[in-house]
Amino acid sequence: MNRSLKSLAALAALLLVNACTETGGRPMDTVDQVDLQRFMGDWYVIANIPTFVEKGAHNAIESYALNPDGTIATTFTFHKDAFDGPLKTYNPKGFVLDRETNAHWGMQFIWPFKGDFRIVWLAPDYSVTVIGRAKRDYVWIMARTPEIAPATYGEILTFLAGIGYDTDRIQRVPQQWETAG
Repeated sequence: MNRSLKSLAALAALLLVNACTETGGRPMDTVDQVDLQRFMGDWYVIANIPTFVEKGAHNAIESYALNPDGTIATTFTFHKDAFDGPLKTYNPKGFVLDRETNAHWGMQFIWPFKGDFRIVWLAPDYSVTVIGRAKRDYVWIMARTPEIAPATYGEILTFLAGIGYDTDRIQRVPQQWETAG
C-alpha cells in the first residue's frame, strides 16, 4: 500500500509540475462539445505515451461515472507487465473545468493537485477518443472496444503529430480479452 501511495504522490507531482506549461506556447484545442452522459463508461486504452505508473500496463481500462455533484469518479485498472500480472487499480477524480464544452478536465490523483486532461479527439459515435495534455507530454488513445481499425489509428497518429505530439513516443497497450463462445 505504501508503494502505491508513493507512486500516486509522484504522479500527482509530475502532472502538477507539467500542467501549467504548453509546448511552444501553442494552445491545445479540445473538441467542441462532449456529452458527459455518453462519454461515461469503459474505455480500453489502445495506446499512450505512458506515465511511469502505466509502463508495462496490459489490458488497461479507464472507467468513468458521473457523480451527482458533477465530478467524475474514475477507475483505472491494468495488469502490470503481463496479461496475468498483478492487477493495479487507481481511482482519481475528474473535475470538468470547462462547462461550455465539457472537454477540459482536471484529474486529481491526490488532493489538491489536478493534472491537465483534455478531450482533443472524439468520434461522433463516442467509440474512440483521444485525451491529451497541453504540454504534449502524455496522451491516451482509447476506445469502447479493445481494438480499433488500423486506418483510424493512423488517422489519430497523423492528428496528434499535427497538434505537436512526438508520435514516436506513443506505445500500443497490449489488450487481450477472451470472448465467450
